Amino acid sequence: MQRYQLFCLISLLFTLPGCAQENIPDPDRQIAEAVSAAPEDMREAATVYGYTNKGKLSLIREGTNSLICLSDDPNREGFQSVCYHKDLEPFMTRGRELKAAGKTNLEIFDTREAEAKAGTLKMPEQPTTLHLLEGKTGHYDAASGEVKDAQYRYVVYIPWATAESTGLPIQPVVPGGPWIMDPGTHRAHIMISTPGN
Repeated sequence: MQRYQLFCLISLLFTLPGCAQENIPDPDRQIAEAVSAAPEDMREAATVYGYTNKGKLSLIREGTNSLICLSDDPNREGFQSVCYHKDLEPFMTRGRELKAAGKTNLEIFDTREAEAKAGTLKMPEQPTTLHLLEGKTGHYDAASGEVKDAQYRYVVYIPWATAESTGLPIQPVVPGGPWIMDPGTHRAHIMISTPGN
C-alpha cells in the first residue's frame, strides 16, 4: 500500500507541470482577454503581455498606440485584465520586479517612493490612466468574446497630487464617485469605480 501511495505521489509531481501548461490559454485568447479592459477604439493597436507555460509574463503582441494591456493570470482566482498608458510602464515593471523578489506591498510602495523622489524611477509628467476589468467570479466567455461577472475601475495616476491640489475628496462621496488615493505620494491617483465595485 505504501509503495502504491508513493507511486501516485511521484506520478502527481511529474504530471503537475503538464496540467499547468494545459491551463495557459493560447495567445489569441490571451490577447482578447487583455484588451477587454481597453476602450474599444484602442484595442486593436494595443501592446499585449500574456503568460507562458512557465507562468512568466511575456510580450505576445507589439502594439502601435499608447496602451499596454496585461492578460488575465490563469493561476489567479477570478478574472483581472489591466490596460495602462505606456508612460506608466517603468512604474509597473518596477512593481513586478519587487514582487518577484518577495517584497511586501509596503516594501514595494516605500521602494518606489524613494526611487521616484530620487529620480531613478521615472513617473509620468501628465495624468495617465489605467483601465481595470476584474471580478472574483469573473471569466472570459469565448463564445461571446466577452468577460462575464466583472466590473470596470478607472485609475488616473497624478504623482504627488493632493486633495488640496485637485479638489478631490480622500474617500468617495457617492457610490462610484471619484476620489484621490495615496495623496502627496508618487502613487497618488484618482479612483473611479463603476457601480458594483
